[in-house]
Amino acid sequence: MKAKDFCILLKRQQFNFFTGVPCTILKDIVDFLMRDKNIVYVPATREEEAIGIATGAYLGGKKPVVLMQNTGFSNSIGAITSLVLLYKIPMLFLISWRGYKGKDAPEHRIIGRCVLKLLEDVEVPNQILTKDNCEEAVLKAVEVINKRQTSSAIMIRAGIFDE
Repeated sequence: MKAKDFCILLKRQQFNFFTGVPCTILKDIVDFLMRDKNIVYVPATREEEAIGIATGAYLGGKKPVVLMQNTGFSNSIGAITSLVLLYKIPMLFLISWRGYKGKDAPEHRIIGRCVLKLLEDVEVPNQILTKDNCEEAVLKAVEVINKRQTSSAIMIRAGIFDE
């Protein structure tokens, strides 16, 4: 799947507001979002800022997506647990999985090893995106968001999207 098709899939599920911190793994998604005139994409400088922006968008009637690295997810656990989860603010986290299987710069390897446990510990349901389950992963995340009125995450490894 191409990043463009993945973004179109998100739009079909009524996600209509995107914010986040750029990452090389998410680069093609961000590039598409910035070019699409029918999508609101607000770049953020930190993940907590993106979560605040997405919260405001939700309160304003939008269905938000937050893009971040897994290290950014770990940095923003306070905002996620004390705001997003506590007040049941549904949003989709697209999290780039830096350090997957120890393959990455040294600073990403520790979080890469424990990010799924972190998600589990803070009770954020998640899907791992593969080349074969893009639509299924999005639909499962949407089902969680709709049924449980909570946030959900999709983990994205390098190389998932075609050029």
